[in-house]
Amino acid sequence: MGNCCVTPSPSSPRETTKKGKKKKENPYAGDDVNYHANGGGSKLCVLKDPTGREIELRYELGRELGRGEFGITYLCTDRETGEVLACKSISKKKLRTAIDIEDVRREVEIMKHLPKHPNIVTLKDTYEDDNAVHLVMELCEGGELFDRIVARGHYTERAAAAVTRTIVEVVQMCHKHGVMHRDLKPENFLFGNKKETAPLKAIDFGLSVFFKPGEKFNEIVGSPYYMAPEVLKRNYGPEVDIWSAGVILYILLCGVPPFWAETEQGVAQAIIRSVIDFKRDPWPKVSDNAKDLVRKMLDPDPKRRLSAQEVLDHPWLQNAKKAPNVSLGETVKARLKQFSVMNKLKKRALRVIAEHLSVEEVAGIKEGFQLMDTGNKGKINIDELRVGLHKLGHQISDADVQILMEAGDTDKDGYLNYGEFVAISVHLRKMGNDDHLRKAFQFFDQNKSGYIEIEELRDALSDEIDTNNEEVINAIIHDVDTDKDGRISYEEFAAMMKAGTDWRKASRQYSRERFTSLSLKLMKDGSLQEASLGKGVNGGMVKL
Repeated sequence: MGNCCVTPSPSSPRETTKKGKKKKENPYAGDDVNYHANGGGSKLCVLKDPTGREIELRYELGRELGRGEFGITYLCTDRETGEVLACKSISKKKLRTAIDIEDVRREVEIMKHLPKHPNIVTLKDTYEDDNAVHLVMELCEGGELFDRIVARGHYTERAAAAVTRTIVEVVQMCHKHGVMHRDLKPENFLFGNKKETAPLKAIDFGLSVFFKPGEKFNEIVGSPYYMAPEVLKRNYGPEVDIWSAGVILYILLCGVPPFWAETEQGVAQAIIRSVIDFKRDPWPKVSDNAKDLVRKMLDPDPKRRLSAQEVLDHPWLQNAKKAPNVSLGETVKARLKQFSVMNKLKKRALRVIAEHLSVEEVAGIKEGFQLMDTGNKGKINIDELRVGLHKLGHQISDADVQILMEAGDTDKDGYLNYGEFVAISVHLRKMGNDDHLRKAFQFFDQNKSGYIEIEELRDALSDEIDTNNEEVINAIIHDVDTDKDGRISYEEFAAMMKAGTDWRKASRQYSRERFTSLSLKLMKDGSLQEASLGKGVNGGMVKL
């Protein structure tokens, strides 16, 4: 799952267990969840077979460890054994669509399905109450992959080979058990602990799916830099995981992605062209075997691309302990550090963006749905959608209404349920204006000067990096500050965000190309920018 955040309700007085120990109140116990995935009247149930309902009876929740798209991860202690774990608590208020619910459900099913593996995080228990889903998992406190690499004094091709072997062994395990990961990237690998010998573990299966031999998929999901060309062509299978692992290998060896551009569209075009650069430093001193493996993992033809087993059988990995132990150079380490910190900068901004779509705004969208649902069936057909849009003042052609209907109707039953309707509304709202990016920019621009200055950038990232590392801060400014005035304007900030946008939200479950084309068309003629779907809870109009 991605980078949004939820805020727990204010803490209630702690209860006391029978043993006399104080326990932390469920962080979502104050949430009065009235959202129903399909407009029904019963409480939302996400998990099919949770371990239990009251997580506090078995586990004590501690300090916050991090935030994801739907929830907060806490330190978690097993009351019976004392084992220290992690608990990802997902607020049901953040599960706004049927797709969101299915994502969480499938992630749990996949983690339960995969056998115990030293390089895959273990799911220990699952709990679900009226307000949240709690996933108790093995704790990985050794830090992110790139952060560990740059902290080492000596980074070599041999070290890159060891990491690559681990990642591909995870891919092999997934494929062997009918699971396609679909979102392999460095941020999804953490070290189990802070020891030098700590195992590297895959931690996120939020975009993973079950697959059968020969089955093809067409959802455009994942993160742009790591996305295989056949994903963009909407016809792919498990070979995409090898491509993503190949991209990680390329970055491990030189510090930058193989396919990069200033815009999302440019990144996509570079991926389709699939031209690999082996000229920049340090490639001239990288072994021929390493470059050969990169080429074969990044073959644009999935039929020719190596399988996981073939990668593991490649001479460079077979002889990983004999790979060159000569340092790849400080330039590579600096690039890796910069790449890692830029990702964290974008994550921080995306968290602010995610918070901007309030519960009140979603409530307004729900009123719009109820307005169109004239039969009170909990779903609307194409005629009701057409009439409803016209009532709201949108003169949309029948062909365009058809595209919207097909885009939103993920289960292809001929209707839009509430979850599907929200998915369309939220997507169009985000595309229709840049309010969300401006909110994120304002978060960094503390002195309201209209620019993000070096001190503000350093303060915003103080918990992510060593604030004395001027090299990293200056490198970020250098990359983002295109007019070279020593600070980041809103336009430069927006360009940075769009260059590395995560495509999962805007593209899953429906035809991205057709939907985006219609969105841009409607925005161009102004019909969506002022679109309203009923009044919000405070009486204000909620715009798409």
